[in-house]
Amino acid sequence: MSYQKLFESDISGEAAKAWRAQGKKALGIICCHLPEEIFRAADVLPVRLRATNCVDSSDAEAWLSSFCCSFAKSMLQYLLEGKYDLDGLVATDGCMMAARVYDNSNYINNRDKTGKFIYQIGAPRLNKPRTVEFYKDELKDLIGKLEELTGNKITDEKLKAEVAKYNEARELVAKLYALRKEKHPVISGEDCLRITVSATNMPIEEYIELLKAFLADAKNRTPITDARARLMLIGSALDDPEYIKVIEDKGGLIVADVCCFGQMQFGKPIVIDDNDVLGSIAKYYLERLMCPRMIDQKEQMHDYIIETCKEYAVDGVIYQRMQHCEVWGGENVRLVPKLKAAGIPQLTVEREQHMANAGQLAVRAEAFIEMIEKEA
Repeated sequence: MSYQKLFESDISGEAAKAWRAQGKKALGIICCHLPEEIFRAADVLPVRLRATNCVDSSDAEAWLSSFCCSFAKSMLQYLLEGKYDLDGLVATDGCMMAARVYDNSNYINNRDKTGKFIYQIGAPRLNKPRTVEFYKDELKDLIGKLEELTGNKITDEKLKAEVAKYNEARELVAKLYALRKEKHPVISGEDCLRITVSATNMPIEEYIELLKAFLADAKNRTPITDARARLMLIGSALDDPEYIKVIEDKGGLIVADVCCFGQMQFGKPIVIDDNDVLGSIAKYYLERLMCPRMIDQKEQMHDYIIETCKEYAVDGVIYQRMQHCEVWGGENVRLVPKLKAAGIPQLTVEREQHMANAGQLAVRAEAFIEMIEKEA
């Protein structure tokens, strides 16, 4: 079975087109705090919106503040251009920038009477019993809206069936990342990001089958033996493999990441309590480590980064921070001293969604790699 589709990181509308041709709904989702299992339980195809390869967001800039990050601007640009042919979108207030994409999409929908389904839920920034209940209520409201949109009843059994599918994908991605622990991995950081972002281009069932085929064939791939340093990449939403390619072309092999389009979007499997299926999903999505937006999980996130550096034998961390990123913008104030105390070299780089500063990144990455290569 050919698994080449896993490496096609360009945004594709083919899956949504095929889904809608069957008379079913396809909805864009903004941010990773929307459980895809709920959409699939309503027979809706969830398509996580991204901004890969956007080079001009001038139309969106007329709608968004100059203090809005270029990732959000690029997402809105693609929506304005019609790159996504969907029945609407659902967002969370996961970050202020994502919420602004929702605001403007909702305004345009109402102004132009496009008839799209535009909806937003609240995602708490604390993981407490009270906030889990609040989030569960938000998910109940979303379920009601999806049932109204599709005419499909979302039951506990349907939710459990979809959780089982996504758990299988989570376990397969864990096996993919385990390959990167090897001294000479058979997959680069660039290709690994291509594989994880490609999940947004297809139904989860297809993704599972393709990933199984890749993992079965992984032993036949040529190991990477010429890396000068093993690196971990952390920071703002990164959905462009070309960014990683710039770093790896200078000899730095990305073997681990804390990025919401990488391993973090999958996480560990969900454990379901049959007595409270929706509550189990709500608890999981608030508990899982994803990004620094969770106020009471920052220390846990920092510890996870340091432990992952040890687990993957990382020589240094590249902290990529998108300008005006609300959640990652100031994380270095508390994280960098901890990395230093742990003896882990770190490089902070500013970036935009557009690859305009690739030359500067290449120079800084090479200098960092030379520094830690000597220490290795």
